Amino acid sequence: MTKKLKITLVKSPIGNLHMQRKTVKALGLSRLNSSIEQPDNPSVRGMVFKVRHLVRVEELEQ
Repeated sequence: MTKKLKITLVKSPIGNLHMQRKTVKALGLSRLNSSIEQPDNPSVRGMVFKVRHLVRVEELEQ
């Protein structure tokens, strides 16, 4: 049973640091309120931690 994270962009990355904007794009988020599902692993968790003020995260059981 693998866990997944549902990540939703809830705040615009405009006006934030360049690396935070790049991290949002690397996660696969492009528009406000867009959602993606990513595997729950340390690399994705680290990316989410860097932009935690811009995203909402939900854990999904598969």
